[in-house]
Amino acid sequence: MPLSSPHFLALTERLAALRDEARRAAPDQAQRQQWLAALAQLLQQHQQALAAAISADFGYRSATETRLAEIFPSLESIRHAQRHLAGWMRPQRRRVSFWFKPARARLIAQPLGVVGIIVPWNYPLFLALGPLVAALAAGNRVLLKMSEQTPRTGELLQQLLQRYLGDEVVQVVNGDVAVAKAFASLPFDHLLFTGSTSVGREVMLAAAANLTPVTLELGGKSPALIAPGADLARAARRIVAGKMLNAGQTCVAPDYVLVHDSDRAALLLQLHAAAAKAYPSLAANLDYTAIASAPHYQRLCRWRDEAQAAGAVVSVINPARESSTALAAARKLPLTLIEQAPADSMVMREEIFGPLLPIVTYRNLDEAIAYVNVRPRPLALYLFDDDPARTAQVLRETISGGVTVNDTLLHVIQDDLPFGGVGASGMGHYHACEGFQTFSKLKPVLFQPRVNGIWLSGAPYGKTVQLLLRWMIGK
Repeated sequence: MPLSSPHFLALTERLAALRDEARRAAPDQAQRQQWLAALAQLLQQHQQALAAAISADFGYRSATETRLAEIFPSLESIRHAQRHLAGWMRPQRRRVSFWFKPARARLIAQPLGVVGIIVPWNYPLFLALGPLVAALAAGNRVLLKMSEQTPRTGELLQQLLQRYLGDEVVQVVNGDVAVAKAFASLPFDHLLFTGSTSVGREVMLAAAANLTPVTLELGGKSPALIAPGADLARAARRIVAGKMLNAGQTCVAPDYVLVHDSDRAALLLQLHAAAAKAYPSLAANLDYTAIASAPHYQRLCRWRDEAQAAGAVVSVINPARESSTALAAARKLPLTLIEQAPADSMVMREEIFGPLLPIVTYRNLDEAIAYVNVRPRPLALYLFDDDPARTAQVLRETISGGVTVNDTLLHVIQDDLPFGGVGASGMGHYHACEGFQTFSKLKPVLFQPRVNGIWLSGAPYGKTVQLLLRWMIGK
């Protein structure tokens, strides 16, 4: 992004205004608590308007899903920060080496300054407010870039944050891809991006020009591994719930299922039953969310058809037998099981971000673990197993951003667990104390008392220093 572009110059002015505010004395605990309380009040008083704006941006988004998956966890994140803020801010005692006593060591958390947050379209509220809570708890000012695909939500959030917190604390930026590129090029004190791996590379490259530290929350293909002999009915219910929430447009949605050869047929029956029970109809179902845009809907249909044309076995779960015309008009895509998809097909190579679910069989657990490990490290892994030894083996032998055992998605909304990816699925954490630390400078401080023995090691070096060194280093 050219530094002379109008977008960059306008954003630079907004960043400078926030930086001037940040250069004042760091906000104390009372001020930060006021910010968090104002954010909670905003959510509680405007939840219906926010749900309506998100639904309008999606074409249709279940209001219950918005309250369940965005408003509730955002409020819980605020409450958790309010309860623990005093402890997070308290200077931490650190030990001093025997040789330097009676000095004292402390770790003091200070705000970084101005934090930039780039928000995706799929959970525009939760993925804006989650990092915002951590940044405000750490005492920072924030510039928030909303997705151009959720303009109504972005405009409403801009108005509400201005009213409840003020432009001197947080400002919202709306605009297209050119604005987003200019935003990523700003010299923030920290930049958090949530989105695709490919765009994450561009964001990191732009941030590198300013030596801006980044937290990248990306995605990838998160597996659901069903151990041999696991409870297939329970696994199917929880996989369907995790996959069909927000119509699969979730970065930690189960992307594909690994199931033992002997359990494959029974699992397919259970997946059909679970999906039909949860969503007996689709097009007019107020509980089922639409695919957010026509291009995304067309992409998913194209990937499904490509896999089928290459020899995959495709099974569409359409309990009410609704016409493809009615489903397309509503942009509602049924849960679609895909077996035997070629390894080079798009559904097997790319994060799906929709209700297509590849099924992959394995012959033994070691083979399943190897299948996960030869691929880029996923943002989430879901294991269905009640055997403690096998569970320990999978946890020990796989690496992923996070894990939920015998369920899906839920580790993300545990407020005392950090959230983040690893490798291609991201870097860094937010949520919990780790989120506070991400947006803080943990400054080490050594307090040297008036009476100390450090003078014994000073120049000019004589016999005393040599004796000390023999004692300190050893023979």
